[in-house]
Amino acid sequence: MKDERIHRNGLLGLLILLSTFNFQLSTCHAQVSNAGRSVFSFMALPVSSRINALGGSSASLSDGDIALGMCNPALLHANSHQKLELNFSYYLPGTMFGSVLYGHNFGRSPIEKPYAGEGEPDKPNYFAVGLHYLDYGRMRYADENGNLSGGTFGARDILIDVMYARQLSPLFKVGVTIKPVYSIYEAYSSFALGADVGAHFQTRDSTFQMGLVLQNIGWQIKGFYSDEGGSNHEMLPLNLQLGLTYRVKHAPLRFHMQIHNMQTWYLNYEWTSLDKSPTTGDIIPHNIPWYDMMFRHTIFAIEVVPKSERFYIAFSYNHRRRAELNLIDQKSLAGFALGAGVRIKQAHIDFAISQMTKSNFSYQVGLTLDINALLK
Repeated sequence: MKDERIHRNGLLGLLILLSTFNFQLSTCHAQVSNAGRSVFSFMALPVSSRINALGGSSASLSDGDIALGMCNPALLHANSHQKLELNFSYYLPGTMFGSVLYGHNFGRSPIEKPYAGEGEPDKPNYFAVGLHYLDYGRMRYADENGNLSGGTFGARDILIDVMYARQLSPLFKVGVTIKPVYSIYEAYSSFALGADVGAHFQTRDSTFQMGLVLQNIGWQIKGFYSDEGGSNHEMLPLNLQLGLTYRVKHAPLRFHMQIHNMQTWYLNYEWTSLDKSPTTGDIIPHNIPWYDMMFRHTIFAIEVVPKSERFYIAFSYNHRRRAELNLIDQKSLAGFALGAGVRIKQAHIDFAISQMTKSNFSYQVGLTLDINALLK
């Protein structure tokens, strides 16, 4: 009887997941014309070394890592309870990018024990909060000809994530994130309010996981500037993602594929005002084959993870990042990322490296602490 109920709830969850997928596609259809004209593009940066190692995003992997909830709130896990995660990233000289996250679960039972991944957890409501910041450092004033005029100014972005997920059955979860965003560049500032909506499904043995998320639903409440109609309000960088994760049963391997920006086809910056779609009026980019554009929507990753999950090694390829950051006639590792993590007692340490510019690599380090275990 119990197995029948689990299968029934799992199938119901899968149907809800597919229905949510269709609903989200119809929801974002009207916003496709705004693609490529959004603000707060820093929200697309990987907020942790684990996410960077997986190619910049993961909509399907749920294993207790709180940072994965930044990609899809439904990825919050029973094992993320009372976990504190700190991340620091180095992208360019003078910049600072970091995050701090904390998870807390609650529910119907006060029983304190690790979730074994089977049956229903004692605390099926997952909550987490995160703070992310990007400081661009101090910059010097200059005129339009590049002449320094004296003095310096700063620029920074701040994002808060308030995440909630609910375990509807042992196989299915849903989640939502509310995310206020604030940016200040010299004398210009802006505030926006966004949201993520996601769902996650996995098989009973967790060998296959699937996730769907619509990220950054929202607009500016206060724009950077005003026009004749008042404050100019722009949309956040909308991103509809589908993720698939498969773990090999008898080998320490886990494969990932992410399909991102499903709400729009064109993902490049080569525009022309001469060619427009006869049906939608959208500007059509030049010189990019359809198969190249298709792969710009995909991220592939592979992890080496033993059964104990005490460490992992991850390698990924992001074709869009490769196409946009690679330099012609020069060797580059743009698009590739490598990362690793190890668990030492009550702490988990992560590291990732990827190339964002010709002369600089991006380094990210992360530290996760089990607060509950440390206090015992």
